Order: sequence, then C-alpha cells, then structure tokens
Amino acid sequence: MTEGPDNEARPRSLDTTATKPLTDAIAEAEHILRSSPLCTSEQILAEGLDYLAGSVRAVIQSRQHSDRCFPLLSESTGPFTKMGLDNPDTIYYHANLADGAEYLVEGVRGTTTDLSFQVLQGNYSASEVAGSATAFDDRDLNIADDGSFSFRMGPMRGDDSPADPSYLGLAEGSSILSIREVFSDWESETPGRIWLTRTDTIGEENPKSDVTPEAMAKFYERAGKALVSRMHTWLAFPGWFFGEQQPNTFGAPRLTPGGLATQYSSAGRFALAPGQAMIVSVPVSDAPYQGFQLGSPWYISLDYVHRQTSLTSRQAHATGGMIHMVLAADNPGVANWIDTMGHAEGIMQFRWQRVSAPITDDAGPTARIVDAADIASELPDFAEQMVTPEQWSERIAARRRAFARRMRS
Repeated sequence: MTEGPDNEARPRSLDTTATKPLTDAIAEAEHILRSSPLCTSEQILAEGLDYLAGSVRAVIQSRQHSDRCFPLLSESTGPFTKMGLDNPDTIYYHANLADGAEYLVEGVRGTTTDLSFQVLQGNYSASEVAGSATAFDDRDLNIADDGSFSFRMGPMRGDDSPADPSYLGLAEGSSILSIREVFSDWESETPGRIWLTRTDTIGEENPKSDVTPEAMAKFYERAGKALVSRMHTWLAFPGWFFGEQQPNTFGAPRLTPGGLATQYSSAGRFALAPGQAMIVSVPVSDAPYQGFQLGSPWYISLDYVHRQTSLTSRQAHATGGMIHMVLAADNPGVANWIDTMGHAEGIMQFRWQRVSAPITDDAGPTARIVDAADIASELPDFAEQMVTPEQWSERIAARRRAFARRMRS
C-alpha cells in the first residue's frame, strides 16, 4: 500500500502498469518480423506490421474467450486476424475444451459446400503441431429437414456402454473444438448457425465475471506470451511443410498434415523474376470443394476480398475438364488471373475437401514459368478466358459483394 493525497492507504495495484507485458511483447514481435530473413522489402515489412496488428487483436480476443468453464465459439481467423495460411473460402470457429467436461453442440446447417469438425489435442507451437484427435464432417450428423442438428461431447464411455451416434467421446487432453464452414460459390452459398454449451456448468456462477486488477494483469501477461508464441509458430510452418522443395513446383497431393480427415492439399513456393509469369494447370476434381490461393511470405493469405488472389473450381473458368490459371504481377486480361499483388515470392496452395477417394498425383497441379509477354500464346485457353477491363471490374465488385454477405470479423 502507498499513501494517497490525503495520507490514505492506496492499493499498490493502482501504481503499476498491467499492460506492460503486452506492450513489451508487441515490441518483441515486431523485432521478430523485422529480423526475419523473410523481411526483404518495404512491402513485406508493411504487410508484416499489418499481420502484427491483426495478431494483437487475435490474441486479445482469444484470451477473452479462454474460459473453459463457460466456453463460447469464437472466430479463429479472418480477414483481419490472419494466421496459418488461412483459407479465403473458409469461416473458422473454435472453443477451448476441458478434460471431464460435457458439451452440447447445436446448429442449423447452411448451404456451404462443407461443414467440418475437428478435435485437437495440445496446441500449435514453433516445435510441434497440435494433434488431431478426431475429425468428421456433417455427413456424420443426423440433420433434420429444417437443417437443425445437435450432438454431445464428453468423457470416453466404457466399452460396455450402448452405442450412441449422437455422442462424441473426448480423449484425455482434448483441448480445442475447431469448426470450418467452406464456401465453393461465394455468391450463392450461405453460412449456418452453430453454438456450444458446456452442460455440466449450466446455472453455475462464473467466478471470472468478477474482474480484478490482479486478474487483468495476468490477462495482459498471458496475451503477451501468446503473441510472441504466435509469431514464432507460424513463421516456422513453411519450413516444416516445404522443406527442401524447389520453388515453382507443387508437392504431390497428400492428406493435409494435422488437418481434416477428408482434406488433401498440394502446396509450394513461387519465385518469379521480373517479366515472368506462371501457368498453373489442374484437372477439375469431382471433390465438392477444390480451391487455390496465394499467400505472402508471412504464411498468411493475400488480400482476397479486393483482389483475385484465390479461386475455387466453381469460380474459375474451365476448358475440357482443366483449369488453367496465370500467376502474374500485371493483369493479362483473362478470367483466371491470380494477382501476385507485386510479390516476387510467396506461397501457393491447392485444397480438396469432402473427398470420397484419395487425390492422386495425376489429379494434382502442374506449373511452368513463361515470359509474361507470351501468355497469349502459352495459355491453352487464352481466347476463351479473355475479359475486358470493364468485365474484370465487375468480377472484383461481385467478389466484394459476395464476401460482404458472409463477412465475419
């Protein structure tokens, strides 16, 4: 205690700075970005600082939603809280889980191409990937005619317990419920509604509702640690996934590491010299969702709302069962231009979801480098894909409108 102006005892907590651990962590995170070998230009630095702003917002939101006694679904990543090469076609939700607890998941199915659930064990860090305890999609749910569904989660039941398809047993250490709604057609598909209730704490008083200076000091301390960990974690991921893979190549399609049971991916790095472009060709898949995107060196999506840096098979122009896309800095006047937004280097990734069979090598993408001046002669369906500047503006306007309809922030 200290003496106040009237010699009255003053709580010491009023004279300390609770937010200092977070502000120190923000400075440390900026240093991590600036000193990274990825930071090679002012553009990349600026995007890194924007990424940092979103990360600060994300860790604060995550800490506010960290209550395991009374959990609520929170959006994991979005256009302003990017991480982990976020998919432009996906709305991500998550909630923290506790051992021994019981939960009820309820919702109304929207019209998105895929709705999937995953239970994770542990957490992502710079040295390990969170384990996937179980993953499934809405085909495993009993969905009523009105789109409503529900299922329960809780401790594992004994082998002698009767089978209950509406109950999901949670293994010890299950830490996160992750939910994804995936859009193939931005303009026509709509998200559903999903909510979570921890049933064994219904009616109990939440002690965390009593906010104290000590509790808030812990809040900022933990948020700061989470921010620094977030920076280290996701900057390490490209090295894990790509290893020694040569630039301008795609890895063979494979089940996404640590991902969904029905998701395949094929990824790589692009590296274009001035005046170069890349033509990417891939067969149209019978998988309900097939999407392609570019990412920045920071392992996050490029701007996908105001620029066409991604396409799904429903959005792309196809010819003879093939999709041919052009990665280039300047618009070549074709529908499947993928805008590199001035990046000479970055990440590219395909995803296939809700698959009923493995995605084989012959169903994967190929890439070849061409001179940007030769796109008209090198692109197999150039004449069919041609769009005018006015038509391109209409495509971008439609993209913005469609995203606004399903916007989450």
